[in-house]
Amino acid sequence: MNLQLLEVYTPMDFLDMKEIKRKFPVVAHWTFKESEERMLTRILVETNDVEQILNYLEKMPIEKNAYQVMLLPVKTFLPREEDEQKDKEKDLERASRHELYTAVEVSSYTSISYMWFIIFSSIVATVGIIKNSPAIVIGAMVIAPIIGPVTAVSFASVLGDFRLMRKSLLTSLFGVGIPILVATVFSFFFQPPAYSTEFLSRTDIQIIDVVAALAAGGAGALSFVKRNEGALVGVMVSVALLPPAVVFGMILGTGKWEEAVVPFLLLMVNVNSILLSAVIVFWVSGIKPNNWQDIQKANNSRKLSLLYISSICIVLTTAIIFIKFV
Repeated sequence: MNLQLLEVYTPMDFLDMKEIKRKFPVVAHWTFKESEERMLTRILVETNDVEQILNYLEKMPIEKNAYQVMLLPVKTFLPREEDEQKDKEKDLERASRHELYTAVEVSSYTSISYMWFIIFSSIVATVGIIKNSPAIVIGAMVIAPIIGPVTAVSFASVLGDFRLMRKSLLTSLFGVGIPILVATVFSFFFQPPAYSTEFLSRTDIQIIDVVAALAAGGAGALSFVKRNEGALVGVMVSVALLPPAVVFGMILGTGKWEEAVVPFLLLMVNVNSILLSAVIVFWVSGIKPNNWQDIQKANNSRKLSLLYISSICIVLTTAIIFIKFV
């Protein structure tokens, strides 16, 4: 049983804990008097129930900044309850929309550290492809922070948050554009390694590449929803984006525009397949806004995103078939 602790700072007698306990499955709660006018209420709940209580608090008619809420993880709680059914349902748990939004918003910024990680991973990936070293290329994928902003684009489209989507798109474009630029600069000093299997594998495109990108995007979104983001899942997304971008940049630098079509097509297929599967995962997970107006906007945004990305995927897949068989 995964637990989280809500710390709610409110005016005196603001929260009706009897009503909250009647509406929501609260594990335990504690109330403390912070001052003559303020009080602290700690509410212990299961992870799946956090979003319901946060939505309840958001809908309360109050003045701005009348209360503050902090969400804290709980490593253990005693006495421990034995409940086999809850253990079975553990795999269905996901983080609350509020917690996920906070993580997404952080990933959407083009920070200084993000820029440096992208630059260094691009250099490492380019060197790995030139030297035909899978170990170096994999190392570049480990340090490339591409999964964050790409996931943020899909998450923002599901919520209909266009401000967040705009920031995430810019950060994602930066994350893909820098490897292309770095590889282009390298191509002025090093010829594209025609003998390198790491290079040649990104100049050949097949339908199976779409399947791999869909799986990578789905795994990335699922790990994000479960708040189980790890380096290995990030590598899956980077595999689909970083090497094709590097190979595309190297060929661009030589001025061989016709040869650059295939790696560019592979990059576009992978980007859109990842976005498509991530949008589907977020949709199926039940992530949606709280109030009615935002729900309507999110429904329209989600449908348009699915239609737009699916259309691009179909066009790109048709192009792959044309290249391979015509």
